[in-house]
Amino acid sequence: MENRQLGASGLRVSRMGLGTMSWGTGTDAEEAANQLVAFVDAGGTLVDTADIYGDGESERVLGSLIGDLVPRTDIVLATKAVARRGDGPFGGGASRGALLTALDGSLRRLGVDHIDLWQLQSWDPAVPIEETLSTVEFAVASGKVRYAGVSNYSGWQLATAAARPSGVRLISTQMEYSLLQRGIEREVLPAAQYHGIGVLPWAPLGRGVLTGKYRTGTPADSRGASPTFAGYVEQHRTDRAARIVQAVVTAADGLGTSPLAVALAWVRDRPGVVAPVVGARDTGQLTGSLIAEEITLPPAIRSALDDVSSIETGYPERWPR
Repeated sequence: MENRQLGASGLRVSRMGLGTMSWGTGTDAEEAANQLVAFVDAGGTLVDTADIYGDGESERVLGSLIGDLVPRTDIVLATKAVARRGDGPFGGGASRGALLTALDGSLRRLGVDHIDLWQLQSWDPAVPIEETLSTVEFAVASGKVRYAGVSNYSGWQLATAAARPSGVRLISTQMEYSLLQRGIEREVLPAAQYHGIGVLPWAPLGRGVLTGKYRTGTPADSRGASPTFAGYVEQHRTDRAARIVQAVVTAADGLGTSPLAVALAWVRDRPGVVAPVVGARDTGQLTGSLIAEEITLPPAIRSALDDVSSIETGYPERWPR
């Protein structure tokens, strides 16, 4: 698997990341181990989790596999803070106390002495950004964190955080981005490129819809059939999405590959993107994603997919012309 520089930094990551949101809940430890081995054997390095996933179970499962199953030095370990909430003065959010408590918790569950990429999972309007960034700077200076990024920041939030005087440079932003969700192209993506911040797309397969498996119904074993995730998937089951999925299927048929591989290759090679983060129910699904590494979309197909999935932009994004 090819590697790419993550933002304006010296950190190199595989151009596909392994997501672990379901580890410890929908994905048990044995299946997680199989996925991790398959990913690393394919040359993957970026493994992404968060303290909120499964209330910490994702980090615990991943931590149990590091060292014994794969060497710590073979992976770029990324996790997140801020989203965990609770009662009390340090119950959650992006305050100094909450962040440092969250960091220690992640290190403990993961069983490591440092995080390679620590990400602020959302903007916290209740905390001054200066306090949040100074805490990240302290975490880096302590050696517990190597690099810092953010997730789900709007364009103005990303630009505000990136422009604040700080001893730590933000190198990544993790955002939903796919053929079905191109909203970040309006302001987030330009801000990221201007400030030298690499984009790590989450849900690059349109929450599973771009695989084509929902075209004729809802498979019983899919997220769309789950009471927990049905609403999550339903957001992308629209008439517009159906037209885009059909275009992806047509492109896949012409290239002799899967719709999954086409959709993943499209977002992977968008300007500003470093590595889509892909989660899988099982190793078979992950193997299907890894096939995208072999695919480079011809210009004509890429242009056709760009057209069918285009979004409206106008003032002020396209001003002046």
